[in-house]
Amino acid sequence: MTNEAPKVAVITGPTATGKTALGVILAKELNGEIVSADSMQVYRRMNIGTAKVTSEEMQGVAHHMIDVAEPSENYNVARYVKEADACVQDILSRGKLPIIVGGTGLYIDSLVAGRDFDDFSSDKALRLKLDEKYDAFGGEVMLKELSVYDPERAKKLYPSDKNRILRALEVYYVTGRTITAHDEETQKAPKRYNAAVIALSFENREDLYKRVDARVDLMAQAGLFGEVRAILESGVPEKCTAMQAIGYKEAAMAIRGEISEDEAVEIIKRESRRYAKRQLTWLRRKEGIGWLLWETAPDFERGRRFSTKFYASKD
Repeated sequence: MTNEAPKVAVITGPTATGKTALGVILAKELNGEIVSADSMQVYRRMNIGTAKVTSEEMQGVAHHMIDVAEPSENYNVARYVKEADACVQDILSRGKLPIIVGGTGLYIDSLVAGRDFDDFSSDKALRLKLDEKYDAFGGEVMLKELSVYDPERAKKLYPSDKNRILRALEVYYVTGRTITAHDEETQKAPKRYNAAVIALSFENREDLYKRVDARVDLMAQAGLFGEVRAILESGVPEKCTAMQAIGYKEAAMAIRGEISEDEAVEIIKRESRRYAKRQLTWLRRKEGIGWLLWETAPDFERGRRFSTKFYASKD
């Protein structure tokens, strides 16, 4: 790391790779505090389906950016950057190391870069119109519309990435500029933080997928369907951002009787594996990452040694 910007550590990687546990170990080792970078763990009452860290798992280490919004709120990257940046600054002011832990690459990149989203004020009428159009015609049609104006961003998204597709279209229609152009300008500017990034995964992709499947089974056993039912019964709309998350959308389908719970579990596993693959694709585009690849299961003592050595080499 250089002295041009404050230092932060990042632990990222696909779902079910042990990020939470390693983050706690390193926070104790390096006098740090955790700043979560998970787009779903920001929501209160969404615990089982997000594999949210428990108080026992925290082991006394302070965790930030967890349970900061209601499921009915449409939380976004702009709000995350503003709130997470305040947490990072507070941690630094107390002489501790911010450790950003999570698998939402867009949140991590935007926070580290210090992206300013103030120019992208939301047009509620336009957003509602785009939302209705997406529901009526589907993600492929909307992604094709985006490709006309911003082909570079369209290539990075999937038809299921509803919020990102609509946000990209909204930004273009409101400002006349693409998110891609904004990102290019941001990349030319000095980053807000000097980030040493460690990415976790497995040497064998099949071992990763087995971990993902096992986690989904545990979620179901722990009461995922009951959690989703309680959230819906509290009045949270099924179409809100939070309820589109993997696990919650499928569980809601089962609760409505459209599919069985067993079918929902299998779909959740499939979609979680696909998400893990997309997370890896995102990370492999980046340079300077320290890859920590597990064998058949995480070895956290090995992870501790690797990570402390890696972070020390960046000082």
